[in-house]
Amino acid sequence: MNRVSVIIPNYNGKHFLKPCLEALKNQSMTDFEIVVVDNGSSDGSVEMIKDSYPEIRLIAFEENTGFCKAVNEGVGASDCEYVLLLNNDTVPFENFVEELYKAIDSKPKAFACASCMLTVSDNTILDGAGDLYNALGWAFARGKGRKASDFNREQKVFSVCAGAAIYRRKLFVELGMLDENHFAYLEDLDLCYRAKIQGYENWYIPSAKVVHVGSGTTGSAYNEFKVRLSSRNNVYIIYKNMPAFQRILNAPFLAAGFAVKRLYFKRKGFGEIYAKGLKEGKKFAKSDEGRKRRQKFRLKYLKNYFSIQIELWINMFKRR
Repeated sequence: MNRVSVIIPNYNGKHFLKPCLEALKNQSMTDFEIVVVDNGSSDGSVEMIKDSYPEIRLIAFEENTGFCKAVNEGVGASDCEYVLLLNNDTVPFENFVEELYKAIDSKPKAFACASCMLTVSDNTILDGAGDLYNALGWAFARGKGRKASDFNREQKVFSVCAGAAIYRRKLFVELGMLDENHFAYLEDLDLCYRAKIQGYENWYIPSAKVVHVGSGTTGSAYNEFKVRLSSRNNVYIIYKNMPAFQRILNAPFLAAGFAVKRLYFKRKGFGEIYAKGLKEGKKFAKSDEGRKRRQKFRLKYLKNYFSIQIELWINMFKRR
């Protein structure tokens, strides 16, 4: 029986998929399955998988349902203990699956384990070593742009990047899976945040290495779609996961953080798009659907809320 389901969401990523799938064929661990969830691609991705990789489980939508829906469909189709989410624009090292599996299997309190994501231009430089989140409302990839050799030990992180990470499937489902209202962006942070509220941990595993192209589907680091959705979802995450007392406590930091970000994106030419996303996020968070998805405050998790708050403050003083 397979121990892990490797789930790859895909949207017009045919040119990325082949190197990714070939690398998975050469893994040191073999008892895992591959599930590709295609979001209505028109570039021949589905045909290529059917012709060249008939052993792969393929789920094909007729239209682009978003990253979250694709992942949830793949997780729902799995009966393995662990699910490993993998972007189509990645090339995993030979022991990638094995190292992530061994790590999460040895940590009973771990919800998810992040991999060592390396840049395609230089495999010694990090694209990310887990994700951090702080009281300014800023989410960022830990270690991005720095030498991978400086991040060579396992460590707890706030969240993992769903582009290359492993999760406990049962808990993934119990937590409500990825929130499809996100469509894409920060959905991984949101899910890990929910796990932390319940006292679970997220880890960075440096021995599980993968090369990541980055923005393989959207095509650039910044564009209107990404900026608007990211800012909208950031506001949604705060309303959804922070109880009232914590939002009040963080209000000055969040106001400053959003102001700085708006100035940053204004200089990039996306100031109005960023502001529009913030308004959409606040409006959605207060809608009936947004309220329904809000995490109810439970006194039994009070210790976890305080632990998260301390981490949010500490992370304000970390650049990367």
